[in-house]
Amino acid sequence: MADAQPVGGAAAPADPEAWRALVAALGLHPHPEGGYYREVFRSGLRVPFLGASRSAGTSIYYLLAQGASSAWHRIDADETWYFHAGGPLALHVLSPEGGLVTHRLGDPMRHDGAVFQAVVSAGCWFAAELIRPDDFVLVGCAVAPGFEFSGFQLAAEADLADAVGRHGDWVRRLLKPAG
Repeated sequence: MADAQPVGGAAAPADPEAWRALVAALGLHPHPEGGYYREVFRSGLRVPFLGASRSAGTSIYYLLAQGASSAWHRIDADETWYFHAGGPLALHVLSPEGGLVTHRLGDPMRHDGAVFQAVVSAGCWFAAELIRPDDFVLVGCAVAPGFEFSGFQLAAEADLADAVGRHGDWVRRLLKPAG
């Protein structure tokens, strides 16, 4: 875990063009909350969840580059983020009680204070951003029970009014613009 405000690390920025090669090689496409993604696994096993049947688990590649961020959103299942390549990422998580934790994803041998994985519990608002805007980051995200867009909600400013009051105006910076 790191402080709520991201800080730079010791490692040099990643190759600024490498992310384009990854987008092409992995077949990634734009994600509604920002960045690029592709689902790479959806379990055929079904589990009961919230009164319906859902895949037991899903996994995606997710890439942020050129200062892009993942806007505040929440999903209805637990999500684990795994660092794969690039520079460090700040993963901000707001608990239902209003607390804020920022996980610094990256290679702990290259990025000060980084961890290879972090978990976001179901129902928590969360957002992600590059710690150094000139970097890119490739992560994997596994969701259990599996991700469904029906369980995905982008935050509106009103959803985060308490968070802005508790943690500062910087929270607004990671809202997806209305419209």
